[in-house]
Amino acid sequence: MGQSPTKYRSLPASSFALDSLQQESSEEELYNADIETEDEFKTSLLPVEDIMLEGAKRKEEKCWTLTLQIMFPFLVAGLGMVAAGLVLDEVQHWTVFLEISEIFILVPALLGLKGNLEMTLASRLSTAANMNKMDHKKDAVALIVGNLALVQCQGIVVGFLSALTGVLMGWTTTGSIRSEHVLLLCASSVVTASIASFVLGLVMVAVIILSTRCKINPDNVATPIAASLGDLTTLALLAWISSVLWADLDADRWLAPLIISLYVLFIPVCGWVAYRCTETRPVLFTGWIPVLVAMLISSGGGLILDVAVAKFHGIAVFQPVMNGVGGNLVAVQASRMSTTLHLQSHGQGPGQLKEGEPVCVNPCAIVFSDSEHSRTACILLLLVLPGHVLFVYAISYLEAGHTAPSAYFLFFYLVAAWCQVAVLLYVCRVMVFGMWKFGVDPDNSAIPYLTALGDLLGGAFLGIAFQSLDWVGDQQFLAESDSSGGNLTEIHLSPKQ
Repeated sequence: MGQSPTKYRSLPASSFALDSLQQESSEEELYNADIETEDEFKTSLLPVEDIMLEGAKRKEEKCWTLTLQIMFPFLVAGLGMVAAGLVLDEVQHWTVFLEISEIFILVPALLGLKGNLEMTLASRLSTAANMNKMDHKKDAVALIVGNLALVQCQGIVVGFLSALTGVLMGWTTTGSIRSEHVLLLCASSVVTASIASFVLGLVMVAVIILSTRCKINPDNVATPIAASLGDLTTLALLAWISSVLWADLDADRWLAPLIISLYVLFIPVCGWVAYRCTETRPVLFTGWIPVLVAMLISSGGGLILDVAVAKFHGIAVFQPVMNGVGGNLVAVQASRMSTTLHLQSHGQGPGQLKEGEPVCVNPCAIVFSDSEHSRTACILLLLVLPGHVLFVYAISYLEAGHTAPSAYFLFFYLVAAWCQVAVLLYVCRVMVFGMWKFGVDPDNSAIPYLTALGDLLGGAFLGIAFQSLDWVGDQQFLAESDSSGGNLTEIHLSPKQ
């Protein structure tokens, strides 16, 4: 009898537990009432869980793994840029380049497409892969088709605008322009931009899918591979297509207008396909300003190169390497930063930064802090010097620089290259976090600005390096004008007919 009160006192506790379970069960039913099927319920929860797991996985990325994943694509990209410089050094003497000098104005803008389009595509798809948006075949196909259509639409428009910019700049310098040359420039630029964007887009898709299956972070390898193939593919296509159109200019005057007309009709088709994809629909309306502004910034780098070539021979072959390495490395940092911000937001998108993450930071904090991004910046800066030494001697070995590099040249060139990357990494930190805070997705906007700024800074720092050589008395690259006003580059190489 003495134990019965204790037994009966336990009943209210059990009753309370049952009431609590019943309340939780009713809340769960109310929650599940908003979800039609069990598959939708799983789909709605899995991304957040996967994002949290993937974010933890990113924090455990080892330093040596990160270095190896960045280093090998970086070296391949650099050799691709060396090859692009050799191609430019060769094709500049082809008949079409000699007769239509405005083609040279197209080169910086078209080479910038890899930063404006392909590297931005690689960054978007890398973020999507890290957020597990490409795990299901149906979602992956829709995302890939939408992005390829978007890149086609942007590439065709940028190709047209690049050609018109070249025509305008050529008219301001010569005071005249032929209609046949205008049509050839537009057709060559548009076909080059379209084919290069499509081929490189397919390569980016394959690289990201393979790297994901091999447990390699696509942020570390996708953008360098885009850079390695972009310059060489674009230059080779531009030279070949313009030469073919030039050879048939008199016989088939209808060919260039037909090509332009077909691509004008193709623009709305690509736009419609990109609009149907929910991931690319916002970019279709908001992604034009970065692409167009980046094209104008890259043109500024082309003007600097035009002035430098008139004074220093052999500088042109180093320009794709200087510009490409800087844009390549900063694109890796921007892609990784953007992915990290997306993971931290649990898929909610830009608009708010974590506590203690200001937009503007001390420049020293780029490398001297406990942040994961500081470790990446240190690795990128350490790759600059040995990478450029390898690329310079590769150019010298192939006798494209017209002279062997001296100790003075290596010093000023490496200082210029290191300063370019250091400035770009700081601008990258401020730009990516600033865009995120103000609600702009860095995957769509940051890389075009950064690679275009890399072109501008690369041309400026390279010009300063060659000018410094002149100041210290090393005049091996100083151009000497002949009686016809040509420079030394024209004397050293015989034009290809």
